[in-house]
Amino acid sequence: MIDFKQTIIETIAKATNMEEQEIKNYIEVPKDMKNGDYAFPCFRLAKVLKKAPSLIAEELKAKIQSYKVDGIEQIEKIEIVGGYLNFFVNKNSIIKQVINEIAQNEEYGKSKIGEGKTVVIDYSSPNIAKPFHIGHLKTTVIGGALYNIYSYLGYNVIGVNHLGDYGTQFGKLIEGYKKWGAEYDLSTNAIDKLAEIYKRINILCKEDEKVLEKCRKDFKLLEQGDEYCTKIWNQFKDLSIKEFQKIYDLLGSKFDSWNGEAFYADKTQEVIDILQKTGKLKESEGAKIIDLSDEGIEAPCIICKSNGSTIYATRDLAAILYRSRTYDYDKCIYVTSYEQNLHFKQIFAVAKLLGIDKKYVDGLEHVPYGFVRLTTGRMSTREGNFIKVEDLLNDTINEAKKVIEQKNPDLENKDEVAKKVGIGAVIFNDLSTARIKDEVFDINSMLSFQGETGPYVQYTYVRTKSIVEKVGGVPEFDKIEANLLQDEYSQKVINLIYNFEDVLKQVVDKNEPCYLSRYLIDLAKAYSVFYNENRIICEDENLQNARVFLTYAVGKVLKIGASLLGIQMPDKM
Repeated sequence: MIDFKQTIIETIAKATNMEEQEIKNYIEVPKDMKNGDYAFPCFRLAKVLKKAPSLIAEELKAKIQSYKVDGIEQIEKIEIVGGYLNFFVNKNSIIKQVINEIAQNEEYGKSKIGEGKTVVIDYSSPNIAKPFHIGHLKTTVIGGALYNIYSYLGYNVIGVNHLGDYGTQFGKLIEGYKKWGAEYDLSTNAIDKLAEIYKRINILCKEDEKVLEKCRKDFKLLEQGDEYCTKIWNQFKDLSIKEFQKIYDLLGSKFDSWNGEAFYADKTQEVIDILQKTGKLKESEGAKIIDLSDEGIEAPCIICKSNGSTIYATRDLAAILYRSRTYDYDKCIYVTSYEQNLHFKQIFAVAKLLGIDKKYVDGLEHVPYGFVRLTTGRMSTREGNFIKVEDLLNDTINEAKKVIEQKNPDLENKDEVAKKVGIGAVIFNDLSTARIKDEVFDINSMLSFQGETGPYVQYTYVRTKSIVEKVGGVPEFDKIEANLLQDEYSQKVINLIYNFEDVLKQVVDKNEPCYLSRYLIDLAKAYSVFYNENRIICEDENLQNARVFLTYAVGKVLKIGASLLGIQMPDKM
């Protein structure tokens, strides 16, 4: 498919001597089609050239029109509006491109831009022996969407579920189990019962420093391979993974590695030895630290506690060493809350001292997201104040089924449809806004079947499928007359479909799945306007074929896009 945007970038680069990547960052897609298909803001050049943006635009337009760049003849016209250079692509060209690609490519928008590159995505990573609550949901769905989209663009993707299965918290749980384990039957609702033990031991630790010290010693014993502590820990882990898998099955989550913190416990000594040789590892109040003030980070990175125990930073550094050697990654992405910003700044800075290739250090990237809060405040497993994801998913599925019973009681496979709609609502809710924004979890808002929601996108898809089935199937694409789709409503839809691959590239450029979810809403809305303004099934066979094919194209892109987010489409609702 012709890349009209790239053609424009190349012509501007030739006219200005700017780097193509810089121009790419500036190019915009106007919200109003009257302002063209692409726009370049000349304000960016005003300070450098010391000229008014409108004058710069005039000079650029003259230069561009004199150049002979492959594909430039497809640019129908260039207009200047308030310092913007607006480019209009030939309508027939873009329509034919979309029709051909949709008809001939089952995986529309798929590309090979990531071919030969490996991306490691560290996501989900719940703590064993604790409920999988909605605080874990966001990392799971963001990481899952990135996994799917990177893969679709040709990258070799390694999904890692870096389980929280090590640390002082397990010393606490072991000590709590020693005290009260006999009171609990772990054959049913094991995670809830372990969470109760954890809550009780935390209360006791606050009241008695000696109990906290016992917990620390229990973790030290676990590190040393104590038989009793290891046996209990393995039991906690097995029970937890069994429960987590139920949720992952519902969400469609997949991982290539389940290596958690414990996997790196015997690999931390190498990290300590390497850092010791650099001369940067210092002792402070009995602990071993790396001073990072020369990196602009005031807080030092603790490598070992005063009692000799390692911490999660040590294990994260061991993981970086392991992943660089095992996966030869180009990017290693960590999807966690922005609460861990300092932690990742520290370990990324310390990673420079590990003696690994610079490309591995440069490829480390923290992808933070905002907190998820209840309407009553922040969640805490210590306080027992949280919403379990399994309960949430089941509630939304049940709610979706109630709506189906009301609106379409004769629908077949109601349970299956309710599952797709309910889970789709949950996933879309977490991906519909910029990931860095804090989210106050409001179940009533999320379950709304009106407005910019997952069910709205699913409903639009079902509508497109129904129309295509009503006319007997998809018209032959080689009989579609492009000139019949030049009205503004059709053109809006066509342009959005054309930009699908570019949207996917934007997602991986910024590691921001909301670009795709917002795109799906925009496409669904544009199709709704097209549907309301144009009679699709009509007496003019050629016009009907063109509009039905466009309807089919919308459905196809909505389904692919939703699938990349982790959302399944029902055939009927």
